[in-house]
Amino acid sequence: MTSALPLQPLLDAAVIVLEAPTQVWSDARGRIGGEPIHGVYHGDVRHLRAVEVVVEGTALESIGCSSPDPRRLLLSDLLRGIDDAAADPKVRLDRDRRVSAGRLTESLRVASHLDAALSLSLSVRLVPDFAPMQRIKAGLAGEARWRWEGRTCRSGEASFELEAPGADVTVDDEGILLRWEATVPRRGDVELAWSIRLADTTLVVAPPAPAPRALPPSASDPRCARWLERASADLDALRLALPDRPGDAFYAAGAPWFFTLFGRDSIWAARLALTEDTRMAASTLRVLARLQGTKTDPATAEAPGKILHELRSGELSLPGEGVHLPPLYYGTVDATPLWVCLLADAHAAGLPEAEVRELLPHLRAALAWMTEHGDGSGGGFIDYLDTTGHGLANQGWKDSGDSIQWRDGRLADGPIALSEVQAYAYEAATRGAALLDALGEPGAAPLRAWAADLRARFRAAYWVETAEGRYPAIALDAHGAAVDSLSSNIGHLIGTGLLDPDEERACAALLTAPSMSSGYGIRTLSTGAAGFWPLSYHGGSVWTHDTAIAVHGLLRAGLVEDARRIAEQLVDLAEGFDYRVPELHAGDERVPGGRPLAYPAACRPQAWSAAAAIVCARALA
Repeated sequence: MTSALPLQPLLDAAVIVLEAPTQVWSDARGRIGGEPIHGVYHGDVRHLRAVEVVVEGTALESIGCSSPDPRRLLLSDLLRGIDDAAADPKVRLDRDRRVSAGRLTESLRVASHLDAALSLSLSVRLVPDFAPMQRIKAGLAGEARWRWEGRTCRSGEASFELEAPGADVTVDDEGILLRWEATVPRRGDVELAWSIRLADTTLVVAPPAPAPRALPPSASDPRCARWLERASADLDALRLALPDRPGDAFYAAGAPWFFTLFGRDSIWAARLALTEDTRMAASTLRVLARLQGTKTDPATAEAPGKILHELRSGELSLPGEGVHLPPLYYGTVDATPLWVCLLADAHAAGLPEAEVRELLPHLRAALAWMTEHGDGSGGGFIDYLDTTGHGLANQGWKDSGDSIQWRDGRLADGPIALSEVQAYAYEAATRGAALLDALGEPGAAPLRAWAADLRARFRAAYWVETAEGRYPAIALDAHGAAVDSLSSNIGHLIGTGLLDPDEERACAALLTAPSMSSGYGIRTLSTGAAGFWPLSYHGGSVWTHDTAIAVHGLLRAGLVEDARRIAEQLVDLAEGFDYRVPELHAGDERVPGGRPLAYPAACRPQAWSAAAAIVCARALA
């Protein structure tokens, strides 16, 4: 039976070229328009939903599609309908698609090895759309309303300007048709080109100022080296800035839905990549500090000292999920302590003291949010609860509605106090105290006392024992009960200082056991849980960054062999996805000689999935 409801587009078979905030999605032959995700996007608007290339008298038969870097796609087609009758094909069309921030250019070269000149008619049809990204994500059709103004196509605040040298341009209700009449010389070629410059005056993000690309670290494993090279290029293509400060870049969370600033995602991506790029950590800290909460506002979940969740140009509505978020939304429980942890990491990595001191007021405000405001329910731990009814029900990194569940499959009632958030807060308090001491600033002693108390109370409240062993629960629910699922969250506790060494070793043993280890990374939920399903977004799938955070913690805890074993799984995963690792993949058990199975709606490239390559390279060094 086919569902009548709109469905989110699948992404796994599509091809992307990008430079944030611009992206182009096509099929593996370069065709744009055959699938719901296809199109040319700039910011949160799809400007074109289809691009069709036609050579009169012949089909285009694809023989090649490759992407030498994130911004470029090379396509080759045979034109056998206008060729001779010999076995070897002698007429071909080569296309070079290039994307930069705010621009798409496509060069078309028809080459012939025939003994006579060849006359042909080539056309490109552009179909404007101007559909909001959130509408496409919800599986809804675009509502094309646009007007043609000479060389410019416009819809509201979004527009693109066309250049097509030598083409006859006509416009009708179906779109914009570019047509060339050309003669290909005997054993020669002819080159044509078209391009569009995309604009949207409502954009709240912008291309960053030019900066040298951070070089990937070396790796002795050639597969890891290939992953590092591709991941490094993807991270570079995902760089964004705020329009008023182009010199302060951050990583956009990922394509296609998240070409913007996300507190948690941008922090973790910068943190995992810190050993290779301290500049990005420093600028990410500054960008988030400028948007740090200053008041209490339940409508946006803002609170003094709180770090934001995401930034958009307008309200984000996901009709199928009942979610309606304001443009500046603070509904995240973990970004604030993670901001402190990133600052401490950056300081340890050599961030100049003057730059650290500039952030001191923001450090104090973030620590105050943790210690004074983070416990909204009065249960003694940092927790969250959406009070609006249309915000995010879950506000940790596992933010889907069914992500916090008991072993028997029941959903936990909020307020929810996640285990990993307590670990982030403990690390933030202890390292924040050390940072204050290093700067000769007061206030360290109360932070250490708060952290010590949190650590003792965590040990008393969170540990559970089930048929799978003894481990920290994923969370405490509204009643203070420990939600007893075994989940990947325990990997985030390792290396933070919240657990003692024996407890860290016990968690590592569970993460590498068959119920949690898929062979291609750590499952989000154990196979022993009633709610486990390998294609569940947060209930059995494997997220690359989630596994990499466990590797990061294991290295810091000195559990190098466990870190290495898990990192090797992620390298195998990278090979299975041609070295562009998606946001997540299915949590099926690895089959010898097989390949990892896609989660078909997974985003890619994703900043924190790309940054995972750097942590894995360290583990394997």
